Amino acid sequence: MAVGLLLITHTGVAEALLAAAIRVAGAPPLKVASFEPGPDSDIDAALPAASAALRRVEHEDGVLILTDLHGAAPARLAARVAQLGTPVRRISGLSLPMLLRVFNYAEQPLDELARTAAAGGRNGVVNDDA
Repeated sequence: MAVGLLLITHTGVAEALLAAAIRVAGAPPLKVASFEPGPDSDIDAALPAASAALRRVEHEDGVLILTDLHGAAPARLAARVAQLGTPVRRISGLSLPMLLRVFNYAEQPLDELARTAAAGGRNGVVNDDA
């Protein structure tokens, strides 16, 4: 079982995190695409390009969409992409620990991988002063 992975983020975030994850973990074990709408992008105008990115990673088992900031334009665009008919799960708060967790557990079914990704993000936050 495998799913696709789509990162929809502010400009520069997805590509930087993907590059870092690949340096740490090697080649992604699942299909990955990113879409980074510009700062002045209109969600309606960006939807066709985001849809094309989804189609590049589309898998019968679904697509996990990771966004950087809940409520921001990329996350709102991801919500629109999620309505296009492909089974998707969306997680916001994208971080390197979250992305590495997805790479390490890429064989999980979509729902489980979404939970694993979210846990990776939460567990990647450590307050050393506590």
